[in-house]
This record gives sequence, C-alpha cells and structure tokens, in this order.
Amino acid sequence: MSASTLERTARPRRSRTRSRTVSARPALALSTLRPHQYDLRPACASLICPDCLTWVPVTGLGTKTPKVVPHDTGRALQAPAVHCRLGSNRLIKVDVTVRAWQERLEDGHAETGHRRKTTVRRKPTVAPALAVSQIAARVTASEGEGRLVWQVRKEQWAATETAVRDADTRRAQLPDGDAPLGAPPVPLTTQHPQRRTS
Repeated sequence: MSASTLERTARPRRSRTRSRTVSARPALALSTLRPHQYDLRPACASLICPDCLTWVPVTGLGTKTPKVVPHDTGRALQAPAVHCRLGSNRLIKVDVTVRAWQERLEDGHAETGHRRKTTVRRKPTVAPALAVSQIAARVTASEGEGRLVWQVRKEQWAATETAVRDADTRRAQLPDGDAPLGAPPVPLTTQHPQRRTS
C-alpha cells in the first residue's frame, strides 16, 4: 500500500503559527463565551472554536492581534483532515481579565458542584429468611411426597403418642430411693396436725 492512498488525518495544532492571514469575520469577544469554553493561562491559551466545537490554541495572546490558529475540525491524528475555514485565523477580542475569568470559573464550579447527580444504587430485594419451623415443615413436606404438612405431622404424632404418654406417666410418679440429704423425709400421705393443749 503506497503512502498516497492513506487517508490524511487532522494535523497537530501548534500553539504558534507564522501565518499572517487574518479572517474577514468580526473578532470573537471572549465575553460572549462561557468561562469553561476558553482558557486564559499563558501556558495553554486556547478556546473552543464556535464553528467546529474543538479546542484550538490561541496565538499572540499578549499582543494586539491575538487570533485562533488554523486548525482541522476533528481530533489531531485521529479524525479526517477537514479544514475549519470559518474559525481559522479569526481575531480574538480579549475583553476579560484573567482574574475575572478565574472568579467566574470558580463561582460556576461552586454553584454546580453540589448539583451533580449521584448514582442511586438500589438494594436488591431479598426474600425474608425462613423460620426454623418453616424450614422443618418444608423438609417434612418433601419427605411426605406431596402429602399436606398437617397430615404428615398427624402421622408423626400418632407414631410417638404412646411413648410420650408413658414418659409423662413415669415422670408423675414419685422416685424410689433415699430422701434428700439434710432434709426430713417427704410424707406420702396427707397429714392433719393437731394443736397442742397446754
């Protein structure tokens, strides 16, 4: 593939240009732009071109004739090389001081900083945890092979009813053996004490 068949991309924008060409359009006043649309710091004097909406360096910011450098409409070395004819070499009218620009920029940031949207993270809906008796009922129901839970419980009670009643009967009887140490024996019959006569 020859070099002539490669598509040309936008050129890197130089901060200073030797071109003496000046656009016939009226000068662009910085006061008509918003503070975040231009930068007045000497190291990176630039603005957003109103015609192609790309950041473009400004040359001669400290001189009498500052102007926008010739530029392409896309990102340098990425977008196709389409020359911005309307915005290139346009004069700039610097009618804003650096201090006023910084104050407007900081005030705007302070006003809008607290209004930024916060990402709302919804908590996933979780089913409430089952009680131990509900878990046991489910296990019993699965063991009962489709029978109702109350039917399974009734069958379980019927199977253990006699053993439970026997245990209750034995528990009600008095135990055989010695009386507790250090205590009088427990009477097994109802006693009727009589008053002493003196």
